[in-house]
Amino acid sequence: MEHLVTPVEKHPLEPFLPEEARILMLGSFPPKRERWSMDFFYPNWINDHWRIDGLIFYGDREHFVAEDELGRKLKRFDRERIMEFCSQKGIALYDTACEVRRLKDNASDKFLEVVRATDLHALLARIPSCQAIVTTGQKATEVICEAFGCSEPAVGGWAECSFDAEMLAVPQNPEAPGAVLQEKCTRYLRLWRMPSSSRAYPLPLEKKAELYRRMYEAEGLLASPRKARHCEEHSGVAIPNNKTKY
Repeated sequence: MEHLVTPVEKHPLEPFLPEEARILMLGSFPPKRERWSMDFFYPNWINDHWRIDGLIFYGDREHFVAEDELGRKLKRFDRERIMEFCSQKGIALYDTACEVRRLKDNASDKFLEVVRATDLHALLARIPSCQAIVTTGQKATEVICEAFGCSEPAVGGWAECSFDAEMLAVPQNPEAPGAVLQEKCTRYLRLWRMPSSSRAYPLPLEKKAELYRRMYEAEGLLASPRKARHCEEHSGVAIPNNKTKY
């Protein structure tokens, strides 16, 4: 009897990388297309990611829900509004896997086999202002920790990670205007581990929003006088500025 081979799925979206992105939010992989309510990240109508952000930044969990011409709420998210928000705030989005096999017919991370992981170094090279990676699930967190050799933070917390990167520098020699030099450097980032916005994760939306709020405040995307106090409570020192050593 022949065994059916589960087909490989390629990531259906391109990375969303605003020019001045300050954080890179990484999930594992999108759900099946029939679960999408829009053509963007976190498209599942019953995933609360955009409700969490709406509640945090606008005090309205339905802020990113699309409306018809009469202002009636639709059962889908507003892609254009979300993209504008992410661009303004400096939030980049992608996933830790480019190709996967689904071992079961659902959206659970537990049943995703990663066939080809995302080239995180190349992705981060495209957003040099990024100072933090934010994972939104256990599998994504495990992939990041393995890639950068850092410890796994507690849910709602952060850990420092680093990696060797190459920087391009244009020499000042006017006789060779097209020449570039590659310099090795160490790039430091913070890895935040956020609770999954899936409703399967056993935490009320408001509790998830509080953890995400603290992360946004600490990274400067949301102003709050509580920022310094939270940083000190977490590690005894304030969160350092993103630093690069050559």
